[in-house]
Amino acid sequence: MQFSRGILHLIARAIAFSGAFGLLAFGESALSQSGTIKIVNPYPPGGTADIVARVLGEQIGRTQGVTMMIENRPGGGTVIGTEAAARAAPDGNTLLITSVVFVINPHLRKLNYDPLVSFEPICNLVQSPQVIFVNSASPYRTMADLTSAARAKPGQLALASTGPASPSHVAFEMLKRAAGLDMIYVPFPGNAPTVNAVLGGHVAAGVANYADVVGHLKAGTLRALVTPSPTRIEALPDLPTATEAGHKELEYEIWFGMLAPAKTPKSIVSQFSSWFVSAMQVPATKAKLVEQGLYPVGACGAEFAADLGRQSANYGRVIREANIKAE
Repeated sequence: MQFSRGILHLIARAIAFSGAFGLLAFGESALSQSGTIKIVNPYPPGGTADIVARVLGEQIGRTQGVTMMIENRPGGGTVIGTEAAARAAPDGNTLLITSVVFVINPHLRKLNYDPLVSFEPICNLVQSPQVIFVNSASPYRTMADLTSAARAKPGQLALASTGPASPSHVAFEMLKRAAGLDMIYVPFPGNAPTVNAVLGGHVAAGVANYADVVGHLKAGTLRALVTPSPTRIEALPDLPTATEAGHKELEYEIWFGMLAPAKTPKSIVSQFSSWFVSAMQVPATKAKLVEQGLYPVGACGAEFAADLGRQSANYGRVIREANIKAE
């Protein structure tokens, strides 16, 4: 069969066009698979978010051939780093790792981004049990000891945590109201400086992720009083929950999740979800997380988005009812 030059030219153009279209379609989903992917961490280095991002980033790097670089941008109660991530190009080259404070901040301050609109939820990665702790030299051995001392010394005892506008800050304000305590709240930009404040004797007690205090608890330099988490910590079976200690108002959960700037293509978001879930299923990686008291969740996409919406509504209601302020 013979074809005229004109027909051959049209066929060649059609093949070239379909090939180019295929490359574009593939390129959108594979864009984030080459080069370096930046994970913005709005907390100070060395904290739980840093640990999660590095452990999973290293595993993804080994299997996908990419480099995941952590950029620590603490400050403003996570607002500085979060805003920077919201402004990033939605091309799969910038991600945000954050925690539940992500949905609390809008109810306490004016922001240049909307957590439920300015980001594409990728996955709720891990749950992190919390611990209320004191210096091992402290006379307080139970939560009752601490609250009794606070009543005996109104305005003299301080509790520190990541904040302001953190779930621990909200819970602490609820405790003060419910128990009639006159205690000082001291916010720090992350868990590491919170722990250092307690170790240095600058505050009476602190609240932080179990992952950030486990080493000090094992070394005997810190003492745990209760966990605000809904259930007891597997590694600390004798440590009561705040509810068991008579302070249900202190109960809350902490998660760490990954998000992308709004309008990041769904194919790229889905790709990242698959990568992170697969990384958490690797036995050695999962063991590293659990060893730090970080328990894999892997709720992704629409499920994670729905949970963010529910948490935002619940925290908004509690903050309004308790008249809690950021500062």
